[in-house]
Amino acid sequence: MIFYKMLSKLKNLKNIKSLSVSCLLIFTSINTLIINAQGNQIVKPKRIKVDGVSAVVGDYVILESDIDKAIVEMESQGISSKNITRCELLGKLMEDKLYAHNAVQDSLEVSDQEIYDYVDQSIAYFTDQLGSIEKVLEFYKKPDELSFRDELFQINKIQKLSSMMQSKIVDEIEITPEEVRSFFSQIPSNELPTFGTELEISQIIMEPEVKEDENERIINQLRSFKVDVEERGLSFSSKAVLYSQDPGSRSSGGKYTLHRKKPRMVKEFRDIAFSMQEGQISDPFKTDFGWHILMVDRIRGQEIDVRHILLTPKVNEEQLEEARKLLDTLRTRIIEKEITFEKAAFQFSSEKETRLNGGSIINPTTGDRRFELTKMDPVLYNQIRDLEDEQISVPLLEEDRSGLKKYKILKVTNRYDEHTADYSKDYVKIKELALKEKKLKAIKKWMEEKIELTYISLNKDFSDCQFNNNWRKK
Repeated sequence: MIFYKMLSKLKNLKNIKSLSVSCLLIFTSINTLIINAQGNQIVKPKRIKVDGVSAVVGDYVILESDIDKAIVEMESQGISSKNITRCELLGKLMEDKLYAHNAVQDSLEVSDQEIYDYVDQSIAYFTDQLGSIEKVLEFYKKPDELSFRDELFQINKIQKLSSMMQSKIVDEIEITPEEVRSFFSQIPSNELPTFGTELEISQIIMEPEVKEDENERIINQLRSFKVDVEERGLSFSSKAVLYSQDPGSRSSGGKYTLHRKKPRMVKEFRDIAFSMQEGQISDPFKTDFGWHILMVDRIRGQEIDVRHILLTPKVNEEQLEEARKLLDTLRTRIIEKEITFEKAAFQFSSEKETRLNGGSIINPTTGDRRFELTKMDPVLYNQIRDLEDEQISVPLLEEDRSGLKKYKILKVTNRYDEHTADYSKDYVKIKELALKEKKLKAIKKWMEEKIELTYISLNKDFSDCQFNNNWRKK
């Protein structure tokens, strides 16, 4: 989570819930040599404390070493633990276990194969970063790869269950306009939020024309991947890791989870995904990002797990230069008022999402057209920071994360200076704040109810901790 990525291996406590944590210890036997009265050597086992239990939440144990390892992990990521107490870390660990415990109680399912795949990817990433698996084991202080994999599996399964439970709590929460109005009216005038300077930006994209033989090369390569999986039994996930040009999913074997009611990915991708059966692999199909093949891993009601491989056609420098010249000519026509920017975008832009609304870029975070300067993507900010209102940039070469090169021109169409929140002007942002508060209240209420219903025991060493939640059930 926010303070750490790895936690330590968790133990199941189903058979010892009746014991008190304060006296529950983990022991090991050490053979001690002693001499009896007859002078014979005998071996007497000696019990010593190896690790203590900090807390028990439902079926899960949190060891003292879990907190130690969380601190080590934070510091290994360059995150200072100076201002984070052991009490705070324990509270966070307990929250995660409460979510996971109730996810199991609610029969939320996690695919073991999905976790194993993620572990494989994590090991591959660690090895790539550090040079060898031996260095990885040394860095994380693990005796062997098998135990490390087992620990990663347990950690990631708990995190997945926790994430699924949190999503279940808030996913169906919506907010009405009246609730937004009520939320805003209850904020004292001297405490109204201030919104920074915002811009509305439009763009026209000109992609170089891809030759037909290059498209055929890409299609044939994707078809060969499909044959390899369907007829030769090779792994689709491995193919995605090796060949996909989608950096957002490549490391996870091309995996995405889609929900029918929550649009994600472009329409063509979603239409193909939701038309297929489990285990089926699509024929190659095209989107604005390139050519894909897609496999449905699992269907779970409104959700499906899919994997895809994206290949982007290559363009040469001549094609790129031709696109730049065309866009520069179009820019001149706009400046000379032969055509408006909006009409030019509609008629000539290669990007469907912005072409249909006159080139206006939608902020993916907020869903509206405004971009707050302090939160803007650094690349976009550098491209528009010197533009005056209504000024049009020169053609800018851009390469997206999949490697596709194209040219674009940008225009700042509206500017909103820093201001105190106004209900009519800032409704979208106020609605976002109101919905966030409503979700936080729902989580707090859920947490209070589940703490009362779940077996929880806390080591007396943490009796002075000031937790955010009522773990002591006072």
